[in-house]
Order: sequence, then structure tokens, then C-alpha cells
Amino acid sequence: MSSILGLDIGSSSVIAGILRGTKVLKESPRTFFKSQCAGQRVEVAPESLPDAVARAISSLGEEAKNADYLAMAVMCPAWVAMDRDGRALTPIITHQDRRSVEEAAGIEKRIGKSRHLKITGCRPFPGGISSTTWAWYLAHEPARLRKADLVGHLNTFLHRQLTGARVTDPSNASFTGLYETRKLRGWSHELCAGLGVSESLLPQVLEANKVAGSVLPGAASRFGLRAGMPVLTGIVDGSAGMLFAGAEHGKLFNVTGSTDVLALCTTKPAPQERLLTRALGIDGKFLAVSTLAAVASAIYWARDQFFSEWPIEQFRKEFHRLARLGQKASGGVVFDPCMAGERTSIVQRKGAFHGITLATTRTHLLSAILEGLILASAERLPLLAATGTPLLPDVAVSGGGDRLDKILRRDWQGQWRFHPTTDATMRGLGLLIPEKP
Repeated sequence: MSSILGLDIGSSSVIAGILRGTKVLKESPRTFFKSQCAGQRVEVAPESLPDAVARAISSLGEEAKNADYLAMAVMCPAWVAMDRDGRALTPIITHQDRRSVEEAAGIEKRIGKSRHLKITGCRPFPGGISSTTWAWYLAHEPARLRKADLVGHLNTFLHRQLTGARVTDPSNASFTGLYETRKLRGWSHELCAGLGVSESLLPQVLEANKVAGSVLPGAASRFGLRAGMPVLTGIVDGSAGMLFAGAEHGKLFNVTGSTDVLALCTTKPAPQERLLTRALGIDGKFLAVSTLAAVASAIYWARDQFFSEWPIEQFRKEFHRLARLGQKASGGVVFDPCMAGERTSIVQRKGAFHGITLATTRTHLLSAILEGLILASAERLPLLAATGTPLLPDVAVSGGGDRLDKILRRDWQGQWRFHPTTDATMRGLGLLIPEKP
């Protein structure tokens, strides 16, 4: 069986691993890189991410060079424009960036809400669809984009660095807002014209498991790889996790961490305004996705603001106690859990407390945060069911430090069986059975 050098590239770190099938033979520690946050802008310096990739690979030693293939799973969207030599002209704009609200509204006005939804499976959500970022740069920094030779997401950028290829996969293409996602039919002439961009700037779309190029000699030296190593197109991190979870029609996969992602695998996409619909990246399947943008990050914000003098274990015991008590512990306070905005809204909501009185305590506020998140988690199930795909009762779950995943699923209606997975993204890469182009 062939071995794969897998790269799991998230919002703040890179993990490299050697896989044979879904078995991880060796894995690197997390190698971190920093996002730069300023107001609604969230960017990664383009040179820092390849450096983090190189450091993660180097920790595997010579075994990294001996792998048969390289495959990557990347955060998405992570938009970047490149010059003819593959150098980044812009920062890498991550899915947490919300600067392009005005541009998103303009795209929807030009294309039409229902038409955009019909073609792409999504509305042009800032942070969810990267065409809004492209529109922002066209409006605010057109001179920079006039130098662009290639525009894409993180996997396209890394491929250009590693192999010189100009490629992406259907899962990443779906999140550009320029791809005919529902029909998997390539770049949309209508949407490109509506944005005012040339399709010549866009990468070729290949299935995630296709060999898209080979490591160049210069890149081999930079990244600690073997020159000529075949590199697969790659895939979005959530899709890799779904592959490991089974990727069958009706399968649910729930990942809990700083954010909480609930994805439904389907062969029959039925876009909804409050969901993200995108290609799985392989086998002609799709995902319907609902994301809570701030979960663990909201809870630990409360610790920093209200319980900073408490030891961490005391704080954890407290929020578990409050979750067991339910709404009665909130003292009538209600929390709107949008502290990092929404992935499925153009105009971004913000988190808010309602019902505060002079009798409100910090315990009430913490309880309200938990109850708001629990309610939002449960509300996603009817949204996903409305797509027409029957939801299978066996749910794959990942993440969930501090058992937050169990807290969030407290009020799910119905009979469910939860199956924990570990290293789902990395192990999913092992299922990208390579195919020759």
C-alpha cells in the first residue's frame, strides 16, 4: 500500500504526518503560525505559512522524503493573489475576515440572490465565499491585482510553491463563489463576468485525489522533500474529516473546537440560505454545512473577562455544572452567540446579552452563553433536514476538548449515536487514493 505525506493546515497551525491507509505512522507536533487581526480584517503573512509547513515536515526527518505521495487538507476560504512566479501579491485572507460586507451586497445585487444561490449553492457570505474578498481588492487595491497571474486558495498557493501547477479541487472551488458547484461544471462565465475578473486567473479544477504535479527541485530543498514526489490536488480540511467519517449520503460529522462545524454529506445538493453548500471534493458528493463561529472561544472569553482569578479546573467544573442545570441558571439572561459573526450572513451580527438587570451575576452570564450555544447547536438539525436528505442516526464527532461537544448536543431532538474520531482530517487524507491525471 502506498504511503502519503499528509499536511493538515488549519487556522493557526500545521501538522504533518506519514500515513498508510488511514493509519498514522508518524505525526509532527503542531507548528504554529500567526494571524494578523485588525478590526474586521484577519490575514496571514504569506511567507509565514510555507515556513510553518517546512518546519512541520522537517520534524518527521528523512521519512518525509520517502513517502509515495503528498496530500494536503487546508482551511478554507484562504484567498490569495499571486504573480507569474507564484509569489503572493496579497496576504492570505482567511475565513475569519469580514471586511467585504459591502462588496458581498454588491455581488448579490448584480447577480440576484436566487440566481447566485442556484449556481454556487450559497449566498456570497463574507468569510464563507472568497469572491467577496476578490471584489474588495478590486475596489480598494486595484493596482495590486493588475499584477496578478493566478488567484486562488491556500492549496493553489502551496501547489504553486511546491510543483508550479495552477490547480485547485472542487471543495476549494466551491468556496470561491465563482464555481458552478451544484452541477460541478467548472468556472461560471456568468459569475466571473459579474465580478469583472478573467477566468484565465483561475486555477484548473481537478478531483482531490488526482496527481496534480511533482515537487520541483528548488521546492524539495526548501521544504525537505524528495524532488519529483507526486502531489495530489488536495482538499478542504472538513472534507477530509468527512471522508474518514464515511462520506455516505445522510452522514453527519460534527467538529467542536473554537468553532463548531456540523456537516451533512449528500449526493443531492439542495441549497438553503442559512447553509453553506459545497462540493466534497471527490466522488461527485456534496456537503451542507452549518457553523457556529465562536464556541470554545466564547466560553473562554467569559473566563478571561469574569473568572480570571479562578484556576482553569474550577472554571471547567463550573460551566459543566451550569450546563446540567439548564436555563434556570441564567437568571433570565439570554445570549446571542455571534461573537465572531456568522458564516451564513452578509450583514454580520454581533454577540449580545439581553435581559440583564442589577441582579445579574457573572454566573448568570456564563450560563446564558452556554444556553445560547446549546440552542444554536440544536437549531441546525431542522435546517439540515430541510435539504431533503434523511439524517442518519450515527454521527461522527471530533474535537470536543473539555467535553464541550457533549454540552452542545444536550438538546438535540431525536435518537442519535455519537462515534468519536481522532485525527479525522489527517486520516481522511489517507483515503485520497491517488489517480494518474
